Amino acid sequence: MLLCTQPGAGILTVIVDCKRNRDVLSQCPWRQRIEEQALGVSREQAAENRRAIVAAATQLFRERGVEAVGLSELMKHAGFTQGGFYNHFESKADLVAEVLASAIAEGNAEFAKMARGPVDESTTALRRYINWYLSQAHRDDIDHGCPVTGFAGDAPRLGAGAQSHFAGGLDDQITILAGLIDESGSLAASGERRTLRERAVSLHCEMLGALVLSRSVAQAAPALSNEILENVHRHVLASLDERSSQAPKPPKKH
Repeated sequence: MLLCTQPGAGILTVIVDCKRNRDVLSQCPWRQRIEEQALGVSREQAAENRRAIVAAATQLFRERGVEAVGLSELMKHAGFTQGGFYNHFESKADLVAEVLASAIAEGNAEFAKMARGPVDESTTALRRYINWYLSQAHRDDIDHGCPVTGFAGDAPRLGAGAQSHFAGGLDDQITILAGLIDESGSLAASGERRTLRERAVSLHCEMLGALVLSRSVAQAAPALSNEILENVHRHVLASLDERSSQAPKPPKKH
């Protein structure tokens, strides 16, 4: 039994099972107050609790995969009881979709920020991106870094909402990389026959695949893990240098 006030009508007594009567509550003008009393927390605290659950899920999903993490463990990691999960999410699939949306948005925002950052004459934004992406530090930072790499293994088995966020995030990353390639100028100048988009897809898949494989053997075969990163890193940079050397030289001024 819940008590809440209705303007002009004193105290309103409501007996309701919030989980079983979501449709009824959605039509109720006092829904928010009823839900807050049922949860025993303020709107601000409820929002903070939801963020804590998403943060805990993001960490565990990245480290161990979505299917390997149960709700009981997840909620305990977030500091709550399992029963409180359904006060925030309809299902685990809904949580997974929100985790993907949040991780993709935050990760790609950082990528875009990195792409726009100033560089000195010794390098380019594209080279800086490649050096970071194919670094051991990025490989070892499982909790952060590229969200597409972090969830690539789970993506085929996720729900439609999560898959949509994943696909959109991958497409955005390719677009960011295409912009870096375009700004570098070397590929267009060397007569690259593929379109900018095609080159970005190829380069991103090469780097992403190297990072995924390097992570997959990092514990069992660390030497092999480093070898994968280092070889792909050298190959990617060598390809850039080759195309730069093929670029037509500017005419000498007399």
